Amino acid sequence: MKTLGLNGDNAVAYAMRQINPDVVAGYPITPQTIAIEKFSEYVADGEVDTEFVATESEHSAMSACIGASAAGGRVMTSTASAGLAFMWETLYIASSMRLPIVMNVMNRALSGPLNIHCDHADSMGARDAGWIHIFGENVQEGYDNIIQAVRIAEKARLPVMPCFDGFIVSHSVERFEALEDEQVKGFIGDYTPVYSLLDIAHPITSGPVALQDYYMEHKKQEHEALNDSLRVIKDVAKVYKKLSGRGYDTMAEYKLKDADVAIVVLGSTAGTARPAIDAARKKGIKAGLLKLRVFRPFPRDDLIKTLDHIKVIAVMDRSDSFGSFGGPVFSEIRSALYGATKAEIVDYIYGLGGRDIVVGDILKVITEAATIKKERKVKHYVQYLGVR
Repeated sequence: MKTLGLNGDNAVAYAMRQINPDVVAGYPITPQTIAIEKFSEYVADGEVDTEFVATESEHSAMSACIGASAAGGRVMTSTASAGLAFMWETLYIASSMRLPIVMNVMNRALSGPLNIHCDHADSMGARDAGWIHIFGENVQEGYDNIIQAVRIAEKARLPVMPCFDGFIVSHSVERFEALEDEQVKGFIGDYTPVYSLLDIAHPITSGPVALQDYYMEHKKQEHEALNDSLRVIKDVAKVYKKLSGRGYDTMAEYKLKDADVAIVVLGSTAGTARPAIDAARKKGIKAGLLKLRVFRPFPRDDLIKTLDHIKVIAVMDRSDSFGSFGGPVFSEIRSALYGATKAEIVDYIYGLGGRDIVVGDILKVITEAATIKKERKVKHYVQYLGVR
């Protein structure tokens, strides 16, 4: 184990160097460009024997990843924002072909108007594409998640999208604990694909047409595989804890055991929320924090077990779902808890396009949740936090 000081993008590139994938295909887009640039330097300097493919677009990057993975390679890439949106068609192909591609997403707002800063609109737009989604709070979690993602992808035979907040994490230098190269190699092991287009002794059909007769069966199998990956994610986390000493699960709690009100967040906002929880406690509000780490597959049973004693749940969405009742995280949680709890569940859409979220903002959310508990009345189920 060694202590390093890197920004999130360079930490991803460092982890990719340790993983030494067979193929990386990529295209630059802010705020993930640093990761692909740095990894290309590792390739040029001979520190990895990866085949690096500099493509002409993000659609081409994922297409190249699909071809390389179908041929039996260990494959990685990264993207953000419009780059992820440009991959839309191919994301579904990667998951339906059960290809264990790992793609780090440095979350960024989608146009228009043009914005290069953080919100979760990009990965939330891809939430039904059949990929595993794992969110990291900081550089340490970003590094740990991408290493775990390789093993998760190959055991679940599904693509994995580790996400962290653009600029907030991707460009912030933090100290983190990195594994030794040999530890990473031992953890991920050698990759032997179940199927390979290059295995001419066992020919397969890849990406066939499936019309009315088999399409539904295919999609049901895909759905079951994604649900079953929850077990894989937990198993991999247990092994990783033995190696690194850092424990992970589908979610993480802070002062939640005796709480009456709770806030639910994804990503870097958790770091801002903890001081707000502490401040609320000093005011006599029994507040707690739930940081959701795994968004797909959605950990419904864990969520019910963790929040079953909470009276008011304030969900914080860093993306909107236009025309719906609340943001995507709110919709998922409200649906998952329906019939399983009597808690009031409210939504705060915040931080779009990188707008700052500070301790005072979150303390306001907690205070309003405490008022709902006291008065047993909800004035607004969905609000925008910090709109001028």
